[in-house]
Amino acid sequence: MALPAIQGTGYHLRRMLTYFPQDISLAFAYGSAVFRQTGASLSHANDNMLDFVFAVDDPVTWHTMNLMQNRSHYSFLKYLGPKQISKVQNKYGAGVYYNTLVPCEGKVIKYGVVSTDTLIEDLLYWKTLYIAGRLHKPVKILVQKENKQLRTALNTNLKSAVIAAFLMLPESFSEEELYLQIAGLSYSGDFRMIIGEDKSKVMNIVKPNIGHFQKLYSGILQECPQAVYKPTLGKVEVDKSPEGQFLQLMNLPKTLQQQITAFVDQPGRNRDVEEVLLQVALDPDCGIVVQQAIFGIVKSFSLTQSAKGIFTAAQK
Repeated sequence: MALPAIQGTGYHLRRMLTYFPQDISLAFAYGSAVFRQTGASLSHANDNMLDFVFAVDDPVTWHTMNLMQNRSHYSFLKYLGPKQISKVQNKYGAGVYYNTLVPCEGKVIKYGVVSTDTLIEDLLYWKTLYIAGRLHKPVKILVQKENKQLRTALNTNLKSAVIAAFLMLPESFSEEELYLQIAGLSYSGDFRMIIGEDKSKVMNIVKPNIGHFQKLYSGILQECPQAVYKPTLGKVEVDKSPEGQFLQLMNLPKTLQQQITAFVDQPGRNRDVEEVLLQVALDPDCGIVVQQAIFGIVKSFSLTQSAKGIFTAAQK
């Protein structure tokens, strides 16, 4: 059975959503204020800023309504209007617009707004791994409207995380080692993990939340043809043959495949992706190549998204 989130969070979080325009296709809360982390007391968790992401079908309309309801949440960009806010959201960084340090229901919250289309693209292709990476870890889903494409993309994102982790792990490993690898994907290349973030953050996320990770991934592990999952022992065995690794590489998200190709292929050769991935599958350092490619994706967009945050979180 999955462990509960911090007691009482569900009702309180859903009540907070009533302060925002309701045209949201997916809303979730995440972070240490929702799921316990090692070393954090309950009182500490209750004091932490609450983090939300709202996916919306029409960002211009949503920001228009939110400016009417919650104008004080926005930085000076509110004077430019909803079209310019949406342009900043979509064109820069990872396609997310954050309002931060917002008082709500006796808490301080931060919420990011992303278009549903941008979210689906990231989930399927790992274009930025910004929101897709957050959804590799347990989150508290508060709203999820019926959208077959979004539902499929959410599941595909989890499968992709498992495949990427397989390529970076040995032939046999524990469930905990798998979840540590998965939870660390979106932190690879994130400069915040070098400047200011707790270096043991990934371990602190996984250790007290194994039950939540099992709820996300046990079904995928049981159905995976290239893995032998032994839940009673907490062990996983995976096919590390060149053929097995090639199949795994071919099932990675498109952006990651392209990043691997750019990382491996020599300038001017311009080989197709399948040819390069076959070469990588035969390489003893296959896992390192995959890790470096993920590093490249995360590094690029963590920097640009954080730079954008300076403007969206400026003095209100």
